[in-house]
Amino acid sequence: MRKLDPRLLKILVCPKCKGELKEGEDSLICHKCGLAYPIREGIPIMLISEAREIKT
Repeated sequence: MRKLDPRLLKILVCPKCKGELKEGEDSLICHKCGLAYPIREGIPIMLISEAREIKT
């Protein structure tokens, strides 16, 4: 998987809680609200409806 540009990661926030996002294997993870947003073909899908719940 290709890494996201650090400048982009710096400005993106969780659409649900505005928490900080960390880059995972294939998703952007918000530990504040426990959601993971998928990254498909190098593009983060920042829709709450597409996010999956994770255990924090």
